Amino acid sequence: MNGGVEAQVAPVRVADDLTAGDLRAALVAGWRDFGACPAYGLFFAAIYVIAGNFLYFVLFARGEIAWLVPAAAGFPIVAPFVAVGIYEVSRRREAGLPMSWRSVLGALRGRGDDQLLMMGGFIFVGFTFWIILAHGIFAIFLAESGIGSESLALFQTRAGLMMLLVGGGVGAVMALTFYAITVMSLPMLVHRDVDFLTAMIASMATVRSNPVAMLAWAALIAVSLFVAMLPYFAGLLIALPVLAHATWHLYRRAVREVG
Repeated sequence: MNGGVEAQVAPVRVADDLTAGDLRAALVAGWRDFGACPAYGLFFAAIYVIAGNFLYFVLFARGEIAWLVPAAAGFPIVAPFVAVGIYEVSRRREAGLPMSWRSVLGALRGRGDDQLLMMGGFIFVGFTFWIILAHGIFAIFLAESGIGSESLALFQTRAGLMMLLVGGGVGAVMALTFYAITVMSLPMLVHRDVDFLTAMIASMATVRSNPVAMLAWAALIAVSLFVAMLPYFAGLLIALPVLAHATWHLYRRAVREVG
């Protein structure tokens, strides 16, 4: 599709003309939303930070240091669902609705039709599937290496490097798939009364119709989250809410009502 023609995915249309300017505008708007209502973003991001540090220290205490890599790599799969409450903050600001913890937390229940809950279950299954795959890849390459998962030295071996290469490739495919499915669908479920399958189709149509812009957005999210996770996940307190608010604004630019 070319020339700004939109693809129809009942009951919405998705634009095919997203540009780098739209990504910048979304980031600016996201930063503005975060600055206006920081408490909500910090609250949801803190859940992510606490969970990440808990996982880190549990694996460290158990001597399963090598599992930090697949766990950290899989974390971005569940990040969009953590951002649901942040989408609601942006929605309410845009609509001029009063802001309260009751209304924002209530968004986590969805619109009373279990569609958002079903989407959350889908994401959880995806994260679990990734951990199982990572375990299988570990077993294939390192079962006979004689190096346990308690040592990071395994990543310096030929088998360890091959494991990282294959695991990274598999993880990238999974992450991109879940990104395409969730990047527009979760804000859409917060915003519109649609079923989660329709929202997923609209999300994938947006990515398919705007491959350069949406892949650039995916890269920005991935790099930002990775860098933010390095100092004990603390950077996520800023990166996660700003990116979530920005994704809401990108969704509003890309997905429009029919008629």
